[in-house]
Amino acid sequence: MTHVFIVGSKGIPAQYGGFETFVENLTAGKQSPEIVYHVSCMNNDEKHFEHNEADCFNVRVPLPGAPGRIFHVGLVLTQVEEWAKSHPQEKVIVCILGCRIGPLLIPHAHKLHKLGAKVYCNPDGLEWKRSKWSAPAKMFLRYCEKCLVENSDLAICDSVNIEKYIKDTYGNRVKNTTFIAYGAYTDRSQCSEEKLTEWYHQFNIKRGSYYLIVGRFVPENNYETMITEFMRSKTTKDLVIITNVEHNKFYEQLREKTGFEKDSRIKFVGTVYDQDLLKKIREEAYGYLHGHEVGGTNPSLLEALASTKLNLLRDVGFNKEVGEDSALYWNKDPGNLASLLEKADTLDADTLAQLDKKSTERVKSAYSWSKIVREYESVFLR
Repeated sequence: MTHVFIVGSKGIPAQYGGFETFVENLTAGKQSPEIVYHVSCMNNDEKHFEHNEADCFNVRVPLPGAPGRIFHVGLVLTQVEEWAKSHPQEKVIVCILGCRIGPLLIPHAHKLHKLGAKVYCNPDGLEWKRSKWSAPAKMFLRYCEKCLVENSDLAICDSVNIEKYIKDTYGNRVKNTTFIAYGAYTDRSQCSEEKLTEWYHQFNIKRGSYYLIVGRFVPENNYETMITEFMRSKTTKDLVIITNVEHNKFYEQLREKTGFEKDSRIKFVGTVYDQDLLKKIREEAYGYLHGHEVGGTNPSLLEALASTKLNLLRDVGFNKEVGEDSALYWNKDPGNLASLLEKADTLDADTLAQLDKKSTERVKSAYSWSKIVREYESVFLR
């Protein structure tokens, strides 16, 4: 058997988060009987339980905030080392998600290698570039990335552009890399009409008469550009923004800078945790705006391509490699997105149908969860 220890997520059952959703789908979609998954979970109630036929084990978070998450991964790796010591005949792979373990990985990687285990990692999407971090924090996170990829046997990148960045940056200091994307489903929402209508009524939204944004409310997702350009455009549709802005300083800064509250078309509607309702909201939107410019294969982009007829994406390599010719692209030049929105409003039904078909087929062919699971298992069993 191949025992794969998945380390670095909050754990499963998944409540939210890209890594958590990935682990949920990887374990739920397991195809090979030769693999046993062990999933570490952040929980002070230290016990083992089974989910998706995976051995899930809770490990306490010793401190609050980011330091606690770093030391949590260290505690997990200590437990994995003890397991490997007591099962010397078993093949062990430790798959670390994200970079935050940083320099703590160095002694653990040495111990794991002495025990015959392999260390794989998913370095995620250039966390150190995010604008929320101070300059010292960015330097530390970049150092963490270096420690991760240089002490792993394989870096699994969820974007072609991320893999290229890793190779270009670290050269022969990284042993091996491979590209395996994130996944999405293309099945239609089963949400009831009553639930959707009730949600529309709550926010005075009309079916097919809104552009949609779903994502973390952070500057690097280009909310300022999207809102400013939407206000500049002559579209009569609404801009519906699904995100959590409670106690968010960026929200207040943006409100003061753009005056968006004076534009009745712009509607912040909070979060939607009902995934079937969220998918239905995507399906019934006229179009989707995607402003992410930091990261790899973004889950919300895949979900939009799978569900929404028309997608307007920030013109960066990460997004273009995913959307290809199934989407329209915009840049941050003044007036560029406003012009694209007005052009999008005039697209005929045949063009919209073609783009809808292309984007759905793009997800089916390159980003289906069954394909992603198969590719991961091939790597684990190699």
